[in-house]
Amino acid sequence: MAKKKVTKLDAYIFIDTNILLDFYRIRRTDISLKYLEEIERHKDLMISTSQVEMEYKKNRQSAILESIGEVKKINNVNLTVPAIISDAKAVEMIKKSKKDIDDQQKKLKDRIEKILKNPSLNDPVYRMLQKIFKHKSPINLNRENKERFTIRRLALKRFMLGYPPRKSTDNSIGDAVNWEWIIRCAEKSKKHIILVTRDTDFGAIHENESYLNDWLKQEFRQRISQQRKLILTDKLSRAFKLVEIPVTKEMIEEEENVIKTSSDLYKQKLLRDLLKKWRESNLDKDDPEENE
Repeated sequence: MAKKKVTKLDAYIFIDTNILLDFYRIRRTDISLKYLEEIERHKDLMISTSQVEMEYKKNRQSAILESIGEVKKINNVNLTVPAIISDAKAVEMIKKSKKDIDDQQKKLKDRIEKILKNPSLNDPVYRMLQKIFKHKSPINLNRENKERFTIRRLALKRFMLGYPPRKSTDNSIGDAVNWEWIIRCAEKSKKHIILVTRDTDFGAIHENESYLNDWLKQEFRQRISQQRKLILTDKLSRAFKLVEIPVTKEMIEEEENVIKTSSDLYKQKLLRDLLKKWRESNLDKDDPEENE
């Protein structure tokens, strides 16, 4: 039986900041650039805001430093051998290899410094995204767009009412600004919307699937349409497929690797936080002054 052909979705795509920062976590530069080239080529489909631009530029340096953390571990080995074999040929070869690694690490550090100091000249991710942020488009809420004042008022109202998307610890209306602009773009365009994010404020991620927050789903239907689609996904490759932007097998595999690595790091952070709280709790119990 022949497979049913998937119809191209007439949709705009909103790419959240956490997805843009993944371009520094993808280990293969050619794959990272393929994603960016397709985003730039199809920039008329990309919903953008100055809020996303600010968050990207605010966190770019941290993402770079995080992604190169492994480089520092490569040569973190102290070579200590018994004196009886210290003149062995193998030991000399290891020492030579260690020096070669040192030299290459120095080159990497120099390149990283250039990327941090002058991104416009040395950071290809930064350069490509600048084209998106500066693109004159009716779906780009940049600082030249006068609608930003209306969107901010609506965002502040939903923030004060505690509406999602919002973290319990949030003191910023950033997610609300993005959401209100997505709604406005859907109103003006009559298009479907694909929201690419790993931020669980927008919905749950379970068993490799994303599920839009119940309230946001209801709100979108009430404010936009029962027939219009709002698709939530944590995979940029899936969003590309839905609007028939070319995606290679290598692009999909690399994105899966990034998601797995991010998930593992998040779990490690949770474990560290739990251990820290447990230690602090036990220290309080052992403090004699606290128990008096």
